[in-house]
Amino acid sequence: MPSDDESPQTAPPGGGESDLVRLDPDHPGFRDSVYRARRDAIARLALDYREGDPPPRVDYTDQEHAVWRTVWENLKDLHERRAVKEWRNGASELSLNTRWIPQLAEIDEQLKRAPGIQMLPVAGLISARGFLSALGRGVFLSTQYMRHWSRPLYTPEPDVVHELVGHATSFFDPDTVRLSRLFGEAALVADEKTLAKLERVYWYTLEFGLARDKGEVKAYGAGLLSSYGELGGFESRSKLQPFDLETVAVTPYDPTSYQKVLFVAESFRQMAREVGRWLEETIAAGRDPSRSERGS
Repeated sequence: MPSDDESPQTAPPGGGESDLVRLDPDHPGFRDSVYRARRDAIARLALDYREGDPPPRVDYTDQEHAVWRTVWENLKDLHERRAVKEWRNGASELSLNTRWIPQLAEIDEQLKRAPGIQMLPVAGLISARGFLSALGRGVFLSTQYMRHWSRPLYTPEPDVVHELVGHATSFFDPDTVRLSRLFGEAALVADEKTLAKLERVYWYTLEFGLARDKGEVKAYGAGLLSSYGELGGFESRSKLQPFDLETVAVTPYDPTSYQKVLFVAESFRQMAREVGRWLEETIAAGRDPSRSERGS
C-alpha cells in the first residue's frame, strides 16, 4: 500500500483480467493498483481457507492500522451517545483494540465465550441466500480487508470495520445470536419471495435497526454502528418510522447510499421478541408449506 504522502498507482479502467475482486468504477480504490492487489491477496487467503482451521492471519499494514484508528477516533463518542445499551454491553465484553486491527482468529476465539456464532472468512460479497444460510449453522461469513485509505469514514461494501465493530460486538448479546440463527434457518427453507422478505427484515434490523432506549432513539444495527456518516446523521438524513414487520418486509433498500428510511422499535428486546416469533413462523411454513396455505 502507498504511504500517506504517496499517490496511488493507477490501474486501467476495469482492472486486469487476473483480479479476484472486482471494484465498481466509483469505488475509492478503483484506480489504485496497489489497493486492488491488496484486496486480491486478502481474498486469496479466504478462498484458500478450509473450514475447521483457524481463520487466516492478515498482516495488516501501518496504513491499514491508521485507517482503523481514524475510524475509532470518530466513532467512539458516537457509540456512547447513540448505541443501545445491549450493544454497549457487548462492546465492554469484547473490548476491541482501538489502535490495531484485531485478527479474525482472535475474535472468533473470544466469541466462544458466547456460543452460537463463529466468524469465518469470505473473499467478498456473496448472495443473500448464501450469507443468511450460513447463519443457520452458526457461521457468520466475514470479510477481512480494510476500506481504502483515502476515505477512512466511508466504505461502499462491508469491510473489517463493519464486521468487527458492527457485528462481532453484537454477538455478545444472546438475542442477536438467536435472531441470526433464526434468519439462517429461515433462509434454508425459504422460497424466493420469502427470501426477499427475510433480506429486508434483516437489513432493517440487524444491519440498520433503531430502537428506543430510555426514551431516546438509538442504534443496534451493525451498518449504523460501524459508519460515522450513518450513525452521526440518521436523525436528519433518514425518515424514521415506527417498527412494523409487515411494512419492513416490503420496504426496498439501497446498499449504495445513506438510508432514506429507518424503523424504530419500542425497545431492542421488543424487536427481538417480535422478529423471533415471525422467523419461527416463517421456518415452520417453509418446512410445511401446507401451514402457510391453511393460514392464508
